[in-house]
Amino acid sequence: MLEPTTCDHRRWLASLLVALVWVAWLAGSGRVTAQAVQPDPPTAAPADTAATPALRIEEDEGLNFLSLILKGGWFMIPIGLTSLLVVTVVIERFLALRRGRVLPNGLVRELGELAGATGTFDPRAAYRICQRYPSAAARVVRDMLLKIGRPHSEVEHTVSEASEREATRLYTNVRWLNLAAAVAPLLGLLGTVWGMIDAFHRTTQLSPGQNKADELATGIYVALVTTFGGLMVAIPAAIFAHYFEGRIQKLFYQIDELLFSLLPQIEQFEGRLRFSRPPGDGQQLKATEQERQPRRP
Repeated sequence: MLEPTTCDHRRWLASLLVALVWVAWLAGSGRVTAQAVQPDPPTAAPADTAATPALRIEEDEGLNFLSLILKGGWFMIPIGLTSLLVVTVVIERFLALRRGRVLPNGLVRELGELAGATGTFDPRAAYRICQRYPSAAARVVRDMLLKIGRPHSEVEHTVSEASEREATRLYTNVRWLNLAAAVAPLLGLLGTVWGMIDAFHRTTQLSPGQNKADELATGIYVALVTTFGGLMVAIPAAIFAHYFEGRIQKLFYQIDELLFSLLPQIEQFEGRLRFSRPPGDGQQLKATEQERQPRRP
């Protein structure tokens, strides 16, 4: 049986690399935006403006995304790490939940051809087909084949447990997205509350001649940055978590259809044939005919 741990590790490393590239691109785009919003150098004023008043309205330079994040303070660090986790998990789940990795077309086609003619189904050939297409569907079918010859209720129970186990394995990383969707807004709110406390504290420390309203407005503006960052992380995380959950459900509906098509072929061996793994050999199946002898009272 091929273990999926090696493929999972490679997928995680590739996803993390892409996430780091995304963060580097985001930082670079923020610097480019900062250069783009710089005002043009002032031109020489005409001579007749020498007598104009000193008060004038400054031109609004707009908001720069990178500088806005830096103003959020150290509370933006856990939010940034959460965003990196979200990007990594999203890329990893996109790779892991492809149909070819969960329910390969070759597996469905070859099992369908094997079960096409009634009375010619070979469980050992079906097991070898599952070995050629390592996937969640193949592991469920293998567990079902190992129970061939058992009562129908026991086969169904084994299939149900195997399907639940594989679904749980595919759901594991989706839970990280649900966690990020729940925690990121709370981190942002915590940063905003702390920023408001700090803004009011600094306002009380001003001298009577200073403008407290402007100081308070600046503090509130900076404090709201963490809430903005938390929502930017939480909303995509919730959307992708919902998408992946629907994707997993759809794939397992298709796996159930494959299993239901194989169950009539499995039932014909009930009480007549048993399969077991030979000691020390996990790649082959051994079939044993069950002798039907009348029970003595």
